[in-house]
Amino acid sequence: MVHLYDCIIIGGGPAGLSAAIYASRSRMDTLLIERAKYGGQATTTDELENYPGSIENCTGTSLSQRMKKQAEDFGTIFVKDEITEVDLDSKIKVLKGKDSEYRAKTIIIATGANPRLSGFKNEKELRGRGISYCATCDADFFTDLDIAVVGGGDSAITEAIYLTKFAEHVTVIHRRDELRAVKSLQEKAFANKKISFIWNSTVEEAVGDEILEGLIIKNKLTGEKSRLDVNGCFVFVGYTPISELFENKVSMDKGYIVTDEDMKTSTPGVFAAGDIRKKSLRQVITAAADGAIAATTAEKYISENEF
Repeated sequence: MVHLYDCIIIGGGPAGLSAAIYASRSRMDTLLIERAKYGGQATTTDELENYPGSIENCTGTSLSQRMKKQAEDFGTIFVKDEITEVDLDSKIKVLKGKDSEYRAKTIIIATGANPRLSGFKNEKELRGRGISYCATCDADFFTDLDIAVVGGGDSAITEAIYLTKFAEHVTVIHRRDELRAVKSLQEKAFANKKISFIWNSTVEEAVGDEILEGLIIKNKLTGEKSRLDVNGCFVFVGYTPISELFENKVSMDKGYIVTDEDMKTSTPGVFAAGDIRKKSLRQVITAAADGAIAATTAEKYISENEF
C-alpha cells in the first residue's frame, strides 16, 4: 500500500526547502521530491551577499545544503525522482514518478523557472564567471566595470537602468532596431548617459578562459562581426516556468501558477511557492518566504478537512 503523506513538496530549491523546514517542524509527515540538484537556481550563485544574515562567504550551494540539513533534522524525507503525471482533482493527491508513486493530503509545487539562455557560444561555460541572469543578485560584483545587457524588453531595460548604479558603463545589445520595453522605460534609458545601444545585433560568442573578457557581436543586417570588451554580461531574454506538468490542473498565467497571498492555487489542497508562482520578484529570500507560507497554509488546510 502506498504511504499517505501529509505534504509532498515537488522541487528542492529554496522555496521547496523552506516549505520542508516549516512543514516537518510542525510535525507534518513530509516528503520532498527533487529530480536534479538540491538548491535549484541558487546553486548557480557563487556569492550570496543579499540574503539576510549570509556571512562567511555564503554561496547558494552552501545555503541550500544547510537548509536541506535543517529540513532533514526536523524529519523531512528526501527522494530523487522525476514526477511524470499528477492527479490533483481528488482529496488525496496522486503523483506518479519514474521510480515510484506517491500520495499526499497536500501538495506544494516548487518546481521553479529557468532563465532563458540567449544561445551564444560559451554562454553556459562562463555562466557565473561574468555572465549573469540576475542584476539584483550580482550587480555589486561589477562595480566600476564595463558590462553588457542582452535584450530589449521591460526586464532588460529595467535591469540595465539598475545596473548603471554600479557599472562604469552599460551597453544594451538588441536584435531589433527598437526596444520592446514600455515607452516610460525607454525614455529613462535613452536619457541615461551611462547607457549606450548596439542595434540589430546578436551575441555570437563569449570570450574568456576563466572569466568573461569580451563578446563577439554580429550585425544582423550587414553580417559584420566586432568585439566588445566587457567584464560582465547580463542576459534578460525571459524565463521559462517549469510548469508543463500542471497545465489544466491549476490556474496559470503565461505558464506561471497563480496563487493568492497564502500560496493557495485554484485547486484545493494544492499550493505553489517560489519562481513557479506569478510574482514580481524572484529571489532566494522571496522563494523562502513563499515556502514558509505555503507549508503553514497546508497545515491549516489539513486541520480543517477530514481525510
